[in-house]
Parts: sequence; C-alpha cells; structure tokens
Amino acid sequence: MAELIDQKTLAYINMYGVLGGLVSLCDNVPEARKILGQSGCSIGFAVKDGPKATLTFIGGRCLIKEGVEDCEIRLPFSSPAKFNGMINGTVTPVPTKGITHLPFLLGKFKKLTNLLETYLRPTDEAMKDEEFYRASTAVMFRVIVNAVAQIANHDKIGQFSASNIVDGAILMEIKDFQKAVLIAKDGRLAFSQKVPKTVMSYMQFADVKTARDLFDGKINSVAAVGTGAVRIGGMISQIDNVNRILSRVELYLR
Repeated sequence: MAELIDQKTLAYINMYGVLGGLVSLCDNVPEARKILGQSGCSIGFAVKDGPKATLTFIGGRCLIKEGVEDCEIRLPFSSPAKFNGMINGTVTPVPTKGITHLPFLLGKFKKLTNLLETYLRPTDEAMKDEEFYRASTAVMFRVIVNAVAQIANHDKIGQFSASNIVDGAILMEIKDFQKAVLIAKDGRLAFSQKVPKTVMSYMQFADVKTARDLFDGKINSVAAVGTGAVRIGGMISQIDNVNRILSRVELYLR
C-alpha cells in the first residue's frame, strides 16, 4: 500500500508530527532536558513545495513554529521526498546557513532525535517501565493528533473528510493526563495544545493504557466506544470525520 502514501502529506506529518514530537519529548523526558542543558539553538527546515518550520531549543525546552526566517541553522530540501529521506535516515542535508552551529546539529540535536525514536518505537522491555510507558504515550499522543491535522489538510482522502467538519474546536484527551485540540475552520484542521473554554465535541480516552492500546492497534476504537473506554460527545459528526482521518494515520506512521 506504499503507493497510497503522498510524499507531501508525509513531509507535513514528519515536520509537525514527528519532529514536533520533540516538544513533548522535552516536556516529559528528563533525559532530553539533560541533553540540552542550558544551550540553545534554532534549526529551520525548508522543504520546496512542502512545509517550512523552525525548531527552537531554549532552556531545556523545544518550540516549533512555521517559517524559517529566524533560524540559526537552515537545512534546505529540494522536495518532500528528500525531507522524508532525512527522517528515515537515507538523506543527509547540507546546511546553507549556520555552519558554526554544526556541533549542536550533529551533537545534541542528533542525540535528541535518537532519543525520540526510542520513545516512538519502544522495545517491549522499555515499556515495562511505567515512567517510560507514560512518557512514550504522551509523545505518541502529540504525534498522532498532529498527524490527524496534517492528513486532513494535505491527504486527498483526508481533505474530503475535513471538508465535512463544521467549524469549531474538537478536544482530544487522555483523561487526567494529556490534552490537545483540533481547530476546524473552512475545511482544515489546526493542532493546538491550548484548550479553549468551549469545545464543540470531544474524544476522551479513559486512561493511559486505553490510549496506548489504541495507538498500538491492540484494541478497536469502535469497540472501545461501546465499552466506555473511549467517550465521545458533542457534535458527533465532527468526531465521525476525525475518526475517518485517524484511520489513515497508521498508513503514514507505520
């Protein structure tokens, strides 16, 4: 089914979902903050005909924003496929700005992305540790919800589902653990960690284990709604269409 993967959509998922996972990694994993220490740097990824965004590392945290105007290191990519190649380790980009910051790029940033991979593709042994299990699920939650937004905006099938979502906020939540919002507007979805006072619909996982089992494909989302392990409410048509988009996430993130 590889032919069904759109490289441009995958590039947006890799940018805002996978690399965006560094935001959650730094928030939830002390080792990530230890790697960064007090040093800081901003890395811009400029993909021709694709996403352009900057990761800023400061004070042990990671921030991501659109555009590469203010970055200290600039990494250009001639196509979405080339950027995706960097993510899977088959392409090595050459900076066009910030050569003096290469030690950060090749040192701390590489260590962080290696650490991120251990949380996104954990071993069975690592998942036996409760702290790791929770942190891994927190990182996965951000990656997956962000992937939903990117598929809604760039994947043709996702775009059709998104076009049927009425404007408003959709809360995605792991009860008493993680929250994120998908803001629907004009047939597009935007990811946000800031939850507004009013949402139109919600999908709530009962606990961390339920969320993790769904992420890992161990339980079925429809069945989970039936048992109450997943609660939905509000404007159900929003949730139905989000679920359709969510079903395509595995295609891109497997």
